[in-house]
Order: sequence, then C-alpha cells, then structure tokens
Amino acid sequence: MRLKDRYRFILGYFLEHRPDAETELHYQDPFQLIVAVILSAQCTDKRVNMITPRLFSVMPDALSMASAREEEIFDIIRSCSYPNNKAKHLKGMSSMLIEKFNGVVPSDIELLQTLPGVGRKTANVIVSVLWNKPVIAVDTHVFRVARRIGLAPGAKTPLEVELMLTGNIPPEQRPLAHHWLILHGRYVCKARNPRCNECGIKEWCKYFSCGKKE
Repeated sequence: MRLKDRYRFILGYFLEHRPDAETELHYQDPFQLIVAVILSAQCTDKRVNMITPRLFSVMPDALSMASAREEEIFDIIRSCSYPNNKAKHLKGMSSMLIEKFNGVVPSDIELLQTLPGVGRKTANVIVSVLWNKPVIAVDTHVFRVARRIGLAPGAKTPLEVELMLTGNIPPEQRPLAHHWLILHGRYVCKARNPRCNECGIKEWCKYFSCGKKE
C-alpha cells in the first residue's frame, strides 16, 4: 500500500468516527493546561486529573504557585511519577511566567520551550490544544502508533515521527490527528496487547497486514 493511500484511509476513518477528539486532561485556563501537561509526562491523564483539583484549589494561578514552596507542591503531586522534578519544574515555570510573561502563557512554541519543564512535545500540545496551531505533539502513544500502523515508516526518533506526520497530514487536521493517535494508542492499539479485533483501521494497518510483526 502506498503511504499516501494509508494516510488517506486512516485519516478518513478517524475524521468520521472521532470528529471531536480532544485532550482528556481537565483544565480551565492556559495555566492549568500547562501544569497538567507537565504533570502528564510518564504519567496517565487519569492520575493527573486526580491530582489537579486539589493543586488548583490551593494554587490556581502562576502567582500562587510561584509563591509556594517546592515542598508544598511536592506534597500535593507526590502520587504522580517523578514528583521531585515536577515540583521543581512547576515552581520554576510559574516564576518565569510571572517574571518574563506577566503571568500569561505564551502562544509561541519557542518561547514556551524556555519555561522549565516544557520541551518540544509539551509546547506542541499547548499551542495545538489552546490555539489550534497546525503542529503535532509526539508522546509515547503517538510515537508507537504512528510507527506501528505504518504512518512513520523508518522513523526512529520522536522528531522524525513528528516531521513525517506533519509532512503528510493537512494543517487543519494536525491538532485532531494528535488526539486521534493518542486515543487510539490508549484504548485500542495498546503497547503490549493491541486490540486488533476491535480496530477500525486494521485494513490499512502495516502491523496487522504483516502478521502483527513490528
């Protein structure tokens, strides 16, 4: 199957069956989203959504979080992965927002990446979700699924996957495609036991057509 045909069929399927795909992280404003995305690194959205209500009730904005001690932040987020590093990043990110951006989350990807705890993936998530910018964030689900189903053949790094997806997905579909691949990886195309019998795109999937060999 030609790569462009695989993209056409798979994107068409998702557009029909998941037209309103969106992040499963709970947030009320840009600051809360950036906090939630930082917490979500190597952690499930479900766990993050259990942590953030208490966190935001005590530290609802950049000023209150910047004013808090790392130990206070750690105590609230301790049930997530790498709480020490994340507490440090959250305090540092909040402080920089206050000092350099007047407490406002920047919409520029490069500026976002100057914030502690914010890498390329996190920055892409923020601008995609908040401002619908035509970028694709590659997390572990997107990285695995894109390579497994044949959308990123030969790609060996998240950046290579990102560039291949960006080069083959229309700009207006990129924010959605990020969620399509995440949700597909989370609920159907799982890492260890992909549910191929429940998969709506197996007809166009490289993994399935090759006898489930990655």
